[in-house]
Amino acid sequence: MSTFDHAGLIGDINASLAPFRKAQPDAMAGFGQLARASMTDGAVSAKHKELIALAIGITQRCSGCIGFHVKALHKLGCTRAELEEMLAVCVYMGGGPALMYAAEAIKAWDTMAEALKP
Repeated sequence: MSTFDHAGLIGDINASLAPFRKAQPDAMAGFGQLARASMTDGAVSAKHKELIALAIGITQRCSGCIGFHVKALHKLGCTRAELEEMLAVCVYMGGGPALMYAAEAIKAWDTMAEALKP
């Protein structure tokens, strides 16, 4: 598998969206508020919400979503076993294409885990 730089992709996305954030501050503030409200702990934990978001990103074939949500899952203390169980559900529900993006998510997980080591 070729190396896919999800950390670089996250940086590129943020840089590319900077002018859009300035041009559309109300819309982007609204999106940010929606994201914060949706992803905070509630009846469902923030970690489980991030697992759901990553599953959607995988089945929608979004590399940017994979990068952002894998990074968030590391910060929330998700384990590789939890990630892998969620990936199995993605493959069950999304078939072969989900399997290809599950491989990408595993690569992102491993790369970010290595980068976050003390």
